[in-house]
Amino acid sequence: MTERLRALLGVLLGLVARLWLATLRVRVIRDPTLERAEGRPWVLAFWHGTQWPLLAWSRRRRTVVLVSHSRDGALQARALRVQGLRVVRGSSSRGGVRGLAALVRAMKQGESDAAFAVDGPRGPRGIVKGGAVLAARATGAVLVPTTGLVRRGFVLRRTWDRFTIAWPFTRVDVVLGAPIDPTRPDARARVERALTTLNTGGSAA
Repeated sequence: MTERLRALLGVLLGLVARLWLATLRVRVIRDPTLERAEGRPWVLAFWHGTQWPLLAWSRRRRTVVLVSHSRDGALQARALRVQGLRVVRGSSSRGGVRGLAALVRAMKQGESDAAFAVDGPRGPRGIVKGGAVLAARATGAVLVPTTGLVRRGFVLRRTWDRFTIAWPFTRVDVVLGAPIDPTRPDARARVERALTTLNTGGSAA
């Protein structure tokens, strides 16, 4: 597949996703302590595979995401731009340092939040990598454990992250946990525990 064709396919996938996501009824559940962090940038931290409802959510301000340099990443980058996200390229396995630096610059220049699938790009599933913590420390942000819960939908079982998609016109929940200080030495462990709790229906407060 040529680069031009891949770019076109990414845009088409993004448009289909945008129409699909517009049908969802989104309920946002926020930890009350997030009010104290309204004046700071947020780094949204979520598990791979839970982001479909997050794409339907009207985010509080512009949000930057880091997408890998792979061929699949090229498609994903185009599709995410259609959803209104700012994309920088890089990953923890290739171009990670430069990608993370570009994301930090974008957050500072645009007064933006960021969103990280913290167990990516290839897993292992449910293990927090360090990129989100580093970005939050560099920008004075707080880490916000986040998940999307799908009540009625289907799971792409052949994918490593078991990506879950809600059926059109159904309700989904976006859950924002209590903010975590990224300067704490146990910040990664706290994010991991909070996400485990949020994704099993509990509270991370």
